[in-house]
Amino acid sequence: DGEIIAGRGFLPGLCVSLKHNSQFAAFTIIAKGDFPAELNIPVPFSLVSNDVTNDMLVVMPGYWFMYNMYALARNSWKYTDRDKRTEKKQLIEHDFLAPDTINEIIQALQLFKKFTGEAWILNNPGTAGDAVSVGEKLLETNDAALNGMDIFASGFENTGRKTKLIKVPACYSVFKKLISYYAARLLVNFIESQNITSVKQLQSLLPASTDVFEWKNIGGQLITAEAIGEMEKNIKSGKIDTWEEVHAVYAKQGDNYEYDKLQHALAAVKLVNGFSSDDSVELKSLLDKSVETKKWMVDNIYSSREKDYTNPFRMMVYENREEMDKVVGRLEDNQFIKQEKQAFEEYRLKVKKILGMMNN
Repeated sequence: DGEIIAGRGFLPGLCVSLKHNSQFAAFTIIAKGDFPAELNIPVPFSLVSNDVTNDMLVVMPGYWFMYNMYALARNSWKYTDRDKRTEKKQLIEHDFLAPDTINEIIQALQLFKKFTGEAWILNNPGTAGDAVSVGEKLLETNDAALNGMDIFASGFENTGRKTKLIKVPACYSVFKKLISYYAARLLVNFIESQNITSVKQLQSLLPASTDVFEWKNIGGQLITAEAIGEMEKNIKSGKIDTWEEVHAVYAKQGDNYEYDKLQHALAAVKLVNGFSSDDSVELKSLLDKSVETKKWMVDNIYSSREKDYTNPFRMMVYENREEMDKVVGRLEDNQFIKQEKQAFEEYRLKVKKILGMMNN
């Protein structure tokens, strides 16, 4: 007996065989194959494959952002659009950037530092410093020496064979960028919802600084571990003794979710990127750079979908491009891509307006 524990967005491919117990971070995709042992994949957005030829597990962190942004973003929109509950009493999270994935990204960044440092020290005996600090320096500077260097992880598979991490430097940069973007996006929403008109007012209303805190996925709703612990304590003591009271806790946490998310996001960007909301220059920079990140995401949405229109193996069943366009539709007419481009333009204008307000 055993369990498979998977985070949101878990996607096992066709003909995948997994061993119990196994655990996967959010948005892990498993390539076709028979995996010989239990797996514990703590890095979100990873492509996991079984390299039979070289007898190793191969993990590509950040796969979705680098190679299939279209599917990742469209699924997030699709699940929200298809939520046809007549009464949406429980707040279900569909966004791929949310407190659970942000916490996993933070954990992944630490693992990247550790495993990169260990690989470097193995290849360069006598290197001063511990593995984490060595790895951090290499990744922060995107040292060219990392090109071609094999990086191996430990604890991902219950076997004695190797686990190889690929594209680590690229993913390290992407993950750090996403944490800043996530915080900026929530900040924009907060400024709009509170009708904030000055930097001073914004700073006075922002949540108090805190450490990054844990979240639990409760049936698709993300709730702080502290709130769940309090609810469990009240159930045991008899203070909560009906389902209506349990559901009332869910509803209250749903009402608090946006503010709690913002507090968590600011703590995350402070921890990872050294951000301080007390510094107006840093606030402006965070917002300004988020526009670049949003543009990068939209461009990747387009390019990852464009591959389906330029791949000769996709095109070979059609007489010509005109016939293909009639069957699958023109790329330029893709409604989701149009929607995302429009969303980017709206976001860009919002940030421009906010930055104008902050400069007054």
